[in-house]
Amino acid sequence: MDIVVLAGGLSTERDVSFVTGNMVSKALRKNGHRVILLDVFMGYSDKAEDLNGIFGRSEEVSVEVTGIPTTAPDLEMVKKSRKDQSDCFFGPNVIDLCRMADIVFMALHGENGENGKIQAAFDLFGIKYTGTGYLSSALAMDKGLSKRLFQANGIPTPAGISMKKENCERDFKKTGLTLPCVVKPCCGGSSIGVSIVRTEEEYNQALEEAFHWEEEVVIEDYVEGREFSVGVIDFKALPIIEIAPIQGFYDYKNKYAAGSAVETCPAELPEEVTKEMQHYAEEVAKVLGLNTYSRMDFLLNKENKMFCLEANTLPGMTPTSLLPQEAQAVGVGFEELCEKLIEISLKKYK
Repeated sequence: MDIVVLAGGLSTERDVSFVTGNMVSKALRKNGHRVILLDVFMGYSDKAEDLNGIFGRSEEVSVEVTGIPTTAPDLEMVKKSRKDQSDCFFGPNVIDLCRMADIVFMALHGENGENGKIQAAFDLFGIKYTGTGYLSSALAMDKGLSKRLFQANGIPTPAGISMKKENCERDFKKTGLTLPCVVKPCCGGSSIGVSIVRTEEEYNQALEEAFHWEEEVVIEDYVEGREFSVGVIDFKALPIIEIAPIQGFYDYKNKYAAGSAVETCPAELPEEVTKEMQHYAEEVAKVLGLNTYSRMDFLLNKENKMFCLEANTLPGMTPTSLLPQEAQAVGVGFEELCEKLIEISLKKYK
């Protein structure tokens, strides 16, 4: 097949997306496909191009990728570096290249990748893509909305509220919550802008940090305990992985710096706890309509009471990512996993 792997964009996870895209591109080429790794925002070239036969030189026109920096990207600098300075999110030749492909592998993370907007545009353009559709993507991306759907469907999740910048409540006592708590951007990813708050002074600092990234935040009870993730493919849960950061919590640096966390898969849990967590992961996929693949994050306290934090509709596919590790635990290697995700995604179009 001719495949565009779409990465980059303008989210805080731009750099992570490139590494996912690079890994996926290499795997799909090993599988015999012709693959172009494309930055959705920068596009290909800055002028009109004859795209006929371009997949025959796919590696030549693909984005070159380095590693993941320890800090989030400067998105204003990214915008200024685009040659055509267009206000269109899609870079030059992106839509034409995606329409030429048999399918687009979505390697995007965060805003305008996982929030459903690109999926909706692709539906209108008749472009096939991996992952769930626009509505499910939007529901999962909004942590405040997905939390309410979890609560309405009996899926355990920390108590919390959403708060918009224009109606920000600076007096913590009036929020109805208790300390410690967690403050995070409503639609962010990779733990960017997330703070664990233990004092009222820290609460206001955390609001400043979260509102730096978005106009809406989620504030929820802090759950002290072990952290887990459960991948779900075609509504079936994979083995659970436990993530234990060596220092601090599972923040941006600990997610992507090799050796920053101990990851155990399958997680060492009692059988009944394993089955319960996998059940809730599958329920989240059903409630949000995540009909291809996804990954759910959980916390487990000392009493083995679990809490679902969020759903990820385009899980990372980097060397340290969780979904590939979970698939490997049941004998599915990286190249096979990439192929399987395409196969499952194409079922949407039959």
